[in-house]
Amino acid sequence: MKLRKHLNVDVLFSLVHSGFEKIKDHRAENTKISLTDALMSAFAMFSLKDPSLLAFEERRSGDTNLKTVYNINTIPCDTQMRTILDGVDPGDIEPIFSDVFRQLQRGKALEKMVFMNGCYLLSVDGTGHFSSNAIHCNSCSMKTNSKTGEITYYHQMLGAAIVHPDYKEVIPLAPEPIIKQDGETKNDCERNASKRFFDKLRKDHPHLRLIVVEDGLSSNAPHIHELEKHHLHYILGVKEGDHSFLFDYVESAAKKGLTTEIEYEEEDTVCKFRFINQAPLNASNPDVLVNFLEYWETTPKKTLYFSWVTDIPITEENTSEIMRGGRARWKIENETFNTLKNQGYNFEHNYGHGNENLSVVFAMLMVLVFLVDQAQQLACQLFQSVWKKLGSKRSLWEKIRSLFFGFKFASMKDILIALLYGFKKDCPVILEDPPPS
Repeated sequence: MKLRKHLNVDVLFSLVHSGFEKIKDHRAENTKISLTDALMSAFAMFSLKDPSLLAFEERRSGDTNLKTVYNINTIPCDTQMRTILDGVDPGDIEPIFSDVFRQLQRGKALEKMVFMNGCYLLSVDGTGHFSSNAIHCNSCSMKTNSKTGEITYYHQMLGAAIVHPDYKEVIPLAPEPIIKQDGETKNDCERNASKRFFDKLRKDHPHLRLIVVEDGLSSNAPHIHELEKHHLHYILGVKEGDHSFLFDYVESAAKKGLTTEIEYEEEDTVCKFRFINQAPLNASNPDVLVNFLEYWETTPKKTLYFSWVTDIPITEENTSEIMRGGRARWKIENETFNTLKNQGYNFEHNYGHGNENLSVVFAMLMVLVFLVDQAQQLACQLFQSVWKKLGSKRSLWEKIRSLFFGFKFASMKDILIALLYGFKKDCPVILEDPPPS
């Protein structure tokens, strides 16, 4: 089996390692464990889907595979890892996401994920990854129960991923932490995080053609202006309860015959569209003109209804594509957040909170691991074949961990080859004389 020269797993691990080497160490120079080793150890823990730091600690002593597969010279214990990584600026990890993304671009692996008009779909949404009534740090957001007075501390982040309706794979970009900013006493919010995210996005990828897909909370004039400032197309969910002016305008236009309606059947499903271009978003912002699309999908059992606003001119020919793009927003929740939380990544598990940045650093590294896994799933035939043979991701992670404990390997590629083609189990070698009977 021929492997992609620049997109196989060992090349991606090496790319991540090189990125860690570029991060300036915030500690004194006379350290015994390098920052690169600490970051790569945490990356390896999440890559192997270890459910806790304790589980990773059990493989630390004597495990040569951590050194050969992940290129770690000195493996820190759990306490050392937490202490070292707590002082890392999460922003220093962000460039590595761009490194992996550009590797996918160079290998032309992303070409099939172009959606329409030469653009990729970028699904954006927020999610939580830590919550506690006791553990907290200075950057934690907090909310108080109005009845009991109990305080809950939590961390969230704004996630974004390249998605496509026809593919399971998603390609996450560097998430933006939703945390208290330096000198601030108020909680950060998703809107402020999105401003920071799109600023960074355009600095990292100034020419990347994107259609941003988001939920109904984003279909407001300030956010639309923000997207336009960064030359980003959009398909945003919109709800009647939040945009009564817009929906009344559309109903009035429909009565005057100014809307376009399309209806057709596919087997036992009736698909109906209604759209109008250049409609005012709301009464407060009549100068913000959007293109409005509604979609009904009726089967003998139920009817589904969706509605969006977009800057893409709607025609009878592209209604289905815009609809598919709008509905692909769910992939940030299903294929991204739910996968991280429920399919072996343990996204909501508290690996360590720290006093400064540890919780956010761990979350960033876990998403980085997810990106590397998704890159393999998208572009590596060896990974795809092993996954198909074993039947599930959970089984794949379990088999990889099992081989890590029992055998010595020079690379992750060799582990995947062993899982695909099989391997011979030799009898154990007794290094010392057995005790007398």
